[in-house]
Amino acid sequence: MFNKSDLKRDELMLKPKGKRLGYDWWWHSFTAIDSKTGEEKPFFIEFFVCNPGLGGDTPILGQLEENKKKNIKPSYLMVKVGTWGKDHAELNRFFGINKVEINGKAPFTIKAGDCYLDEHKTYGSVTIDKKYSEAHPECMSDYGSISWDLKINKDIAFNVGYGASAPMRKLNAFEMFWHAEGMKTKFSGEISYNGNRYIVSEDTSYGYSDKNWGKDFTSPWVWLSSNNLYSVVSKKKLENSVFDIGGGRPKCGPIVLNRKLLSAFYYEGKCYEFNFSKFWTNTRTSFSFKEEEDEVVWHIKQKTWTNELICDITCKKSEMIFINYEAPNGLKLHNRLWIGGNGRGTIKLYHRGKLVDELRCSNVGCEYGEYDKK
Repeated sequence: MFNKSDLKRDELMLKPKGKRLGYDWWWHSFTAIDSKTGEEKPFFIEFFVCNPGLGGDTPILGQLEENKKKNIKPSYLMVKVGTWGKDHAELNRFFGINKVEINGKAPFTIKAGDCYLDEHKTYGSVTIDKKYSEAHPECMSDYGSISWDLKINKDIAFNVGYGASAPMRKLNAFEMFWHAEGMKTKFSGEISYNGNRYIVSEDTSYGYSDKNWGKDFTSPWVWLSSNNLYSVVSKKKLENSVFDIGGGRPKCGPIVLNRKLLSAFYYEGKCYEFNFSKFWTNTRTSFSFKEEEDEVVWHIKQKTWTNELICDITCKKSEMIFINYEAPNGLKLHNRLWIGGNGRGTIKLYHRGKLVDELRCSNVGCEYGEYDKK
């Protein structure tokens, strides 16, 4: 049973060594409705802490040419917000660690300037001027303005189990850890983008919240999730279902587990899990990603002793961005990390060879990135 809340996994994980070589982020994505046109628009909000043990009053940016030449590692809180679609943007606002108030214990809180986040709400603003964006590529940011005031209701969790348990966290066993306290999250409130007002409602937010922490990023990097699902079999929208797929190339100490994914499908109250760390389930995975002229395509197939999942998702390139992160060591290796919030496709779910359901998926959060490991 993976639907287990664990607020301790949402704590700030950068303890001893991680304070000087580690990242910790809280991610949120959702769909809002334009107050004038009624059109859907997906947004994301992320609070990202990097190397807090190295910081001071001002943020240290690893992509600043002077810092790259001196091998100076980054240190900051980055509030990353943005939107997908025709007028997509990624806006990054940085704070020096000494200017950030963090209660790292469960339930966590983070506050910097007018930006705030906890388990139940978030508010704030990010405004980046065009001239500033062009003059400071080290900020890895577009330009524009977003402000928000949202309530967060984390409804269904994906607790990956032992892989992110306290003993494994204490050992810093994996290079990148994952916990989705709200793989189905109901957001409500308002968000403003470049002067346009958007309404966020629980029933149409199709929201998602998760947590990642570690020392480096996986490559390949895979993520797919949606709770806007329609059953082809019953011809009904599923009101109590969500799927979440993530991973790529987990690294446990010196051991590399190539092309492995963790997946959960909460189907109308029943759990179907495809988790390589639970070896007794005999989880087998194959996946592919390809770039076509106008869209990108994911194909994922997973099997256990009793269950099978086949997932095919596409997203238009015009509705996606290359999202930007630098690793705690200052390197920026992911430079084609595709991410979008308007994915669509199908999932087929089987139990003991029989079709449980075929589903049409919309508002899919989708991500893929891979770099040359040489």
